[in-house]
Amino acid sequence: MYGKAAICLSFVILFLISCSIYVGTVDFRSYFFPLLQSPTVPRSFCATHRPLRVYMYDLPRRFHVGMMARWGSSEGAAPVTAENFPPWPSNSGIKRQHSVEYWLMASLLYGGDGEEGREAIRVSDPESAEAFFVPFFSSLSFNTHGHNMTDPETEVDRRLQVELLEFLHNSKYYQRSGGRDHVIPMTHPNAFRFLRQELNASLLIVVDFGRYPRNMSSLSKDVVAPYVHVVDSFTDDDSSDPYESRNTLLFFRGNTVRKDQGKIRVKLAKILSGIDDVHYEKSVATPQNIIMSKEGMRSSKFCLHPAGDTPSSCRLFDAIVSHCVPVIVSDNIELPYEDEIDYTEFSIFFSMKEALEPGYLVNQLRQFPKDRWLEMWKRLKSVSRHFEFQYPPKKEDAVNMLWRQVKHKLPGVQLAVHRSRRLKVPDWWQQKR
Repeated sequence: MYGKAAICLSFVILFLISCSIYVGTVDFRSYFFPLLQSPTVPRSFCATHRPLRVYMYDLPRRFHVGMMARWGSSEGAAPVTAENFPPWPSNSGIKRQHSVEYWLMASLLYGGDGEEGREAIRVSDPESAEAFFVPFFSSLSFNTHGHNMTDPETEVDRRLQVELLEFLHNSKYYQRSGGRDHVIPMTHPNAFRFLRQELNASLLIVVDFGRYPRNMSSLSKDVVAPYVHVVDSFTDDDSSDPYESRNTLLFFRGNTVRKDQGKIRVKLAKILSGIDDVHYEKSVATPQNIIMSKEGMRSSKFCLHPAGDTPSSCRLFDAIVSHCVPVIVSDNIELPYEDEIDYTEFSIFFSMKEALEPGYLVNQLRQFPKDRWLEMWKRLKSVSRHFEFQYPPKKEDAVNMLWRQVKHKLPGVQLAVHRSRRLKVPDWWQQKR
């Protein structure tokens, strides 16, 4: 009796399961293989593969390409488009190293090839935007309108900053987020120097944090960009034995009189002078000296990158595109895209204390294994594309990498915006405990 009942019950259960599977109401695996089920993950802002939707403010030319008129390349008052966007001048010298703002703007103007391979696209409707780009060439403004506080032309730089802040404060989209979803490049250490504290909530594009107080700029909020390299990229580096073809062990060519931690450069000059296969030379950036630096890097195994007026300098990125293994001596340096790139795969790091120990740095480099150096050289060749600023932009180049970094920061932006809307008292998290 019980046997017949069990058989009938089993038949009914099998019949019901079969019907459920047939009509799609039961996931068979969830009943019998629950551990194989993927957990339910909330949709993340960064989980999508579509480009970031960016609204770019339509600012007058004097805030951006109008400053390039001194090079004779941006006359006229017509709205800036991909068709009339001026090329970056070839005679700009070291001003090029702080031109990130230009390449970001160019990438948003570019409309070719659809969305494939692009990390950000420009939208015409601000209501559909996920981020807002402010096309103010703050670094070029500093380089163009005077280099010190007493220079009369510096007042032009100050006035542009005042006008920009008035414009943003009148924008309902800036007011809506307190500026948190607004992307503003400030790659020169003195960019936006007069009123930068007014923008401390915005998402800043910086090269390091050497001139910024912690309450204004930080790694959790902002994006670290590479300098735009000023030496030509080594595109035909195809030597059969690159290690032996590079005769100089360690190369440095640059200004040795620097501020703050950059004072280490004078001390390194005393330690490294007189060593046969070490080239350590005081130099200023002129077109001819830039060419000589390019040749020196391409013929050296290691390129020295000591701290300057701030923890970083363009020299590191010149070394990367020259496939010269960087030797970084800068205790407070932050590096671009470090959540995606492991710099220890192609760079060597020394603390400032280690580097100032006589003989230590050179001895370590002399003992560095050739096969390990070759691995780093190959890695440099593969990653150098991430440090190329170009127009039109290309997949995985510097501009696309930066927009991806912006996308990574936006969930934190949304968190801050949502919290600010419901707080009735000052944020307890910011108070000392």
